[in-house]
Amino acid sequence: MNEPLDQGATTAPDSNRIIEDYEAFRRPGPKGAPTVLQVLPALVSGGVERGTVDVARALVEAGWRALVVSRGGPMVRELERVGATHIALPVHSKNPLHWRATFDALVDLIWREGVDVVHARSRMPAWLAWRAARRNRVPFVTTFHQRPAAATALKRYYNSVMVRGDRVIAISHYVADRLLADYGLDPVRLRVIPRGVDLSLFDPDKVTAERLIRLSERWRIPDGVPVVVLPGRVTKWKGHGLLVDALAGLERGSFHCLMVGEDGGRRSVKAALEPRIARLGLTPYIHFVGRSDDMPAVYKLADVVVSASLDPEPFGRVMIEAQAMGRPIVATDHGGARETVLPGETGWLVKPGDPQALADGIRTALALDAAGRQRLAERAVAHVRENFSRYQMCARTLAVYSELLDERARPGAAADR
Repeated sequence: MNEPLDQGATTAPDSNRIIEDYEAFRRPGPKGAPTVLQVLPALVSGGVERGTVDVARALVEAGWRALVVSRGGPMVRELERVGATHIALPVHSKNPLHWRATFDALVDLIWREGVDVVHARSRMPAWLAWRAARRNRVPFVTTFHQRPAAATALKRYYNSVMVRGDRVIAISHYVADRLLADYGLDPVRLRVIPRGVDLSLFDPDKVTAERLIRLSERWRIPDGVPVVVLPGRVTKWKGHGLLVDALAGLERGSFHCLMVGEDGGRRSVKAALEPRIARLGLTPYIHFVGRSDDMPAVYKLADVVVSASLDPEPFGRVMIEAQAMGRPIVATDHGGARETVLPGETGWLVKPGDPQALADGIRTALALDAAGRQRLAERAVAHVRENFSRYQMCARTLAVYSELLDERARPGAAADR
């Protein structure tokens, strides 16, 4: 068995090539290939959804069966293209009138499809999936993606289902430490598996000039002006307001800032920021451009990428995507950023909530000369390829599934979990 908090026994890929080979996880059995059922609210967009599709692809490539239950969404087509099967159920619903029927459907699905492992990635679906897995006596895995803080006893109880897995996957050591301290999780059941970047997409050499020109023209980016990018939904905790205050301390015309991301239904956050931007004389220099479907090109356009979160990020996918594209990252010094950014080597960590510190970090990044930027880019790309590839994330997850199946197959193993 892996030691507590072990990230898995997979070998880091050579930084000069991309490995996507899951042959080591093939395990034909008497009833055929193992079947894994992942459960999440929806397949719309976001890191949870991306991780679900990535793991499903890895399962199929390893010769396993991959099933996914959600209420559906645009990413269902992508999931099905990688060879997985989607089953639509209202596992997202918090309406108690739906729970019994959904639970019964999950119990039947697990039995009918011969599911070997159930993996829940969100709290509401996890309550149903946990009980359904127990009813069928199959191993149950959770991944804790969200911030672990719970302001009330009720919220804490609601979160607690995510530590009831036979294995509990934390997406960072920051999250793992909080689970141990706040929920009393047995460390033997805990595994840390960081999120991974698809290096076939986030590759600076694969972004064409045409893609960069298309974005530059669409967003009217002025020639010769350094570009500062903050990717993320426009919500208060992501720190858009903090970045506005930091940019107020920089020379006008010395930057062009792109806020890239959906408003997430919180238009009031953007609406509140726009008058503030105007009062500070920054309207010509800061633009909310909405969601982009070409984030590799967005990162390549950037001279510096910012993660200004006011609260700790559980992991922070922005940090590893920016580094995979060879771009300097300036991030607030807490949460998952401490595990992904190498200060002074691939980026800078600055005091959280401090606009002056953030401004200083941005100045430092923009002041790099061509040779300095090249050295940083090479270190950043190598860092991500060695530690945060999609392959590593998927292989470590399949190792957790394999570990549980091996335990279940041992003579004398408990039948009821």
